[in-house]
Amino acid sequence: MRTAVPVLAHPDFSIDVVRCRDDHTSWSAPEPATAHGLVLTRRGGFRRAGRGGAEFVEPTVAYLTVPGEEERFAHPAGGDDCTSVHLSERLWRELFADRRVPAVVHVDARVDLAHRLLLRAAADPDHAAAERLVRLVGGATGPAAGGSGRDRRLVERARAALHDGAPEAAGLLPLARALGVSPYRLSREFQARVGVPLTRYRNRLRVGRLLDRLEEGAESLAGLAAELGFADQAHLTRTVRAQLGHTPGGLRRLLG
Repeated sequence: MRTAVPVLAHPDFSIDVVRCRDDHTSWSAPEPATAHGLVLTRRGGFRRAGRGGAEFVEPTVAYLTVPGEEERFAHPAGGDDCTSVHLSERLWRELFADRRVPAVVHVDARVDLAHRLLLRAAADPDHAAAERLVRLVGGATGPAAGGSGRDRRLVERARAALHDGAPEAAGLLPLARALGVSPYRLSREFQARVGVPLTRYRNRLRVGRLLDRLEEGAESLAGLAAELGFADQAHLTRTVRAQLGHTPGGLRRLLG
């Protein structure tokens, strides 16, 4: 039996948690892959045959799919829990514009952690989830060609867009497109030059604006969450507590 539970849906990517409880050693009938994607195993394991040949897939091994690729599966271990990431064709081209597309990749401890953090980022799909996704794909498939990690002009343009609240800064993917670079390159170069991930930098700006609004006497935390671009008041509270160690309500009392 196979079940898939959607975790996040975005125009450029979607994430499902997939649980399979089949128990058979023989190969399934061939079936074509329907999307560009990345599949990571969280528990258990299974055998898969695809364009890279046959492989036992478990938490240290992930694989990438392309539409039309013929796949077969066997489940001699009894079952598994996986994360299935589907990417739009546009995002796939952007992520792999300057790198090869491997069939199978090794999942080291860094990629394992990136996988776990991705599943916790559903509240902020445009920035936190998008940045964690491109870092996950980049970390699993190797660095892109070129780039020194010190592209000052690119990073300054990104910072200006974030600071000014430009429409393209509403998410990592539209910002990278507006700047004419891959989202992986933007994310990597930004952290190399600024010292923090782009999402954390954006949250620093938003928390600063929250402090300004609280000092001005703003009362409604739900209204501030919407004004500052948070998913809801709970998302605002988590972000503020992570940055300052205080809740928005506690800050309001301190600043009042």
